Amino acid sequence: MRISRRAFAAAAAAVVLMPLSACGSGGDGGGSTDASGKVEGDITFQTWNLRANFKSYFEGVISGFEKQYPGTHVKWIDQPAEGYADKISADAAGGTLPDVVNVSPDLVAPLAKAGLAMDLDKAAAKYKSEYLPGAWASHQIPGMTGTYAFPWYLNTGPLFYNKSLFKQAGLDADQPPKTYDELFAQALQLAKKTNGKVATLANVPTVEDFGRYGVELMNKAGTAFAFNDAKGIELLTKYKELYDAKALDPQALTATPESSGKKFLTGAVAMNPGSALDLDNFKKQAPTLYKNIGITDQITSTGHVNMYVMGVMVNSKTKHTPAAVAFAHYVTDARQQMSFAKKVAIFPSTAGSLDDPYFTKEDGTDETRVRIAAAKSLKNAVNYTPVLFSEQMKTALRNEVAKALQGKESPKTALDNAVKQCNTLLQQQG
Repeated sequence: MRISRRAFAAAAAAVVLMPLSACGSGGDGGGSTDASGKVEGDITFQTWNLRANFKSYFEGVISGFEKQYPGTHVKWIDQPAEGYADKISADAAGGTLPDVVNVSPDLVAPLAKAGLAMDLDKAAAKYKSEYLPGAWASHQIPGMTGTYAFPWYLNTGPLFYNKSLFKQAGLDADQPPKTYDELFAQALQLAKKTNGKVATLANVPTVEDFGRYGVELMNKAGTAFAFNDAKGIELLTKYKELYDAKALDPQALTATPESSGKKFLTGAVAMNPGSALDLDNFKKQAPTLYKNIGITDQITSTGHVNMYVMGVMVNSKTKHTPAAVAFAHYVTDARQQMSFAKKVAIFPSTAGSLDDPYFTKEDGTDETRVRIAAAKSLKNAVNYTPVLFSEQMKTALRNEVAKALQGKESPKTALDNAVKQCNTLLQQQG
């Protein structure tokens, strides 16, 4: 039950929306974390596939910054969506890493380890209180001290459910599951009542789901993964039970967020995670579903929902530390974040912004209801996906989970194997 990073990015921009960067200032020189000097100099701001949808917004941000700091010039470059992570790696290796880079936590980790991401606890500590604590902490790297990016926009979403399918299964459509025990019990009942024709869930558990279930994902030092503990085995065992009963969609092993969404639209799946953007899709593509849509909170054993977070990193080798830090802060300050949030379905990471009437005042629409619920939950949300959990690790976990669900391995063996593979990959990261 999650939104993929790609889906999150799409929800944020109706395009793949991720890194913000600045080129031409990397390479030799720089390296100071002293941002107290005069804010001046030329920096380059590079975005990923944002110009088409947000040209005027970013031009306004840049213009406002240059007016505030007359000795600066920000050159904005927009890159195509494909291969951006590879581009960051190539720039890092070639000494051409941009001054200011919009990163997800997993992208900042290798840069921080390579000494290329500036420690903002040193360079920008005075700004820390401006952001939600959970958001500020999201770009901290296990085993390292410091914070390596300003938090930028956040997202989370509710669980949508099909009230009609719940009623047909004899379930109370106005009392959706609030706990994992309720979820599993109702899912089994729904599958039994429909003879396995309607599944409740469409996705296998990811590392995020293990985190939300209360599993200890890594050891405290950040040197090894630990999601093969008793609680992790318990969750995978429950999912195996759902899979055998067809309460978990039979095609979950190969599902994508997009394919799961289509199954929810057609009534083959009773619950699916999403965001406020999805409601408009339901209205247009599945009006019958829209009339029967139920909205409930993410299920968690920890009291904290999952949040997706993007950040703005400063290149530690920049020749213009005061300007780069000032610009990264400017892009992510409360005023700019509120402005951006009203243009697209994302949420500010700045303290107090989620108390704005835009995120608290009901107007009777489902869209506003979802936005208000998400904003409330984000105040103490956490990013469950470990910063060091790479795409290769996600694949290793998914493959082992599939073996457990298919009965090829026990849940314990599958998670033991997944942890072993992920730890090997972790050691290779250096």
